Amino acid sequence: MEVGTYEVKNKLSAILDRVEKGEEIIITRRGKPVARLTSTNACMDKNRGLKAMNSIVARSKGVTLGGIKIKDLVGEGRV
Repeated sequence: MEVGTYEVKNKLSAILDRVEKGEEIIITRRGKPVARLTSTNACMDKNRGLKAMNSIVARSKGVTLGGIKIKDLVGEGRV
């Protein structure tokens, strides 16, 4: 959702309620995005995502494709 600065000024409490529920809001000035409001829980989700990614990378070390090249898989549309 995009909201102009004037509306943010007038409806900040309602906008914060929406953000708290998980909605992301882009604040615009003269139609151009200038800021993004997200819940602080979104940051926690980002950290969980980074941990998951690092776990996947760590588990994939040493795993081979049995002689198959990634380029071949991409060519076949598998990746």
